[in-house]
Amino acid sequence: MLDWSDTTATPKAPAFIPLPEAPADATGLGTIDRSGGRVSVDEKRMINCRADVNQLLPLKYKWAWEKYLAGCNNHWMPTEVSMQADIALWKSRDGLTEDERRAIKRNLGFFAASESLVANNIVLAIYRHLTNPECRQYLLRQAFEEAVHTHTFQYIVESLGLDEGELFNMYREVPSITDKAAWALKHTQHLDDPDFKTGTPENDQAFVRDLVAFYVIFEGMWFYTGFAQILSLGRRNKMVGIAEQYQYILRDESIHLNFGIDVINQIKIENPHLWTRQFQDEIRTMIREAAELEAAYGRDTMPRGFLGLNAALCETYMHFIANRRCAQLGLAPVFAETENPFPWMSEAMDLKKEKNFFETRVIEYQNGGALSWD
Repeated sequence: MLDWSDTTATPKAPAFIPLPEAPADATGLGTIDRSGGRVSVDEKRMINCRADVNQLLPLKYKWAWEKYLAGCNNHWMPTEVSMQADIALWKSRDGLTEDERRAIKRNLGFFAASESLVANNIVLAIYRHLTNPECRQYLLRQAFEEAVHTHTFQYIVESLGLDEGELFNMYREVPSITDKAAWALKHTQHLDDPDFKTGTPENDQAFVRDLVAFYVIFEGMWFYTGFAQILSLGRRNKMVGIAEQYQYILRDESIHLNFGIDVINQIKIENPHLWTRQFQDEIRTMIREAAELEAAYGRDTMPRGFLGLNAALCETYMHFIANRRCAQLGLAPVFAETENPFPWMSEAMDLKKEKNFFETRVIEYQNGGALSWD
């Protein structure tokens, strides 16, 4: 059984090996070195690699390859999920309260653009500068999964007959959503500059900031309020089709998050000079700021809350998650010790186990493999 919960223990410190001064072509599209020797494991690196990035084997980071296989084995498509019950409930005059409808629409609006923003970051920034082929193999799988997630929100919007312009443009029209997107994008905008290259402490740290912003915060913190909102409704037998699709997305995102944390921790091992006390404090500040932005988003999406869920509980949950992310990165917590206010979500949300509340497809649906998520 694969267990994605222990992210800090996966990367292993390599023996120090002096490297040539000139790095290899990071794109993999440069002129072929006809005199180049065969790649050895010791030549592989996360960033600033001197090895040929086109040579997958021999594998150095087997955990990256295992996550790629896990993603492939758990392939799904949104159209496999019936939306009939959701459509009937949404059209029913008394099926949902106005507060529930507001939360659902804000939730869909945030996710609809967020999955695209994450995909853009993978393709335009992370893939360019992460110079390891097995990690790039996983990134290709993740990029496809982000496309599936965007497809999911299109499918939901179409099924419910929602205003597609309103939903997909919320990230530019709703301040609490815009603030989060703008905060994350500032860490990527200079990384997709064609002239940007890693290889200096300043630029290497910029790349790590980007990884923290998108893997740890965007996917590992901000998505979790949305998961809590929809899965809370699903537990009450409301919008069960959307809740089932969110469960599949959660399963994907849990691997995305753990992959990103493994990458960051491996970069720390291979480049300890980057992980200064000042830089650690900067990362902790990022996590604290992100939790505050998420609290504002919670107040906007749930001004009065609904049965079993409100903005105050979501803020407490975000403090719990923020401290957990700090621990996974080897950082001191940013908030006082906090209890998980949603113990019913611990198995599905906190990554100890990947199990569907509905005991249906998340466990049963496998394609080409037999992973156990119990």
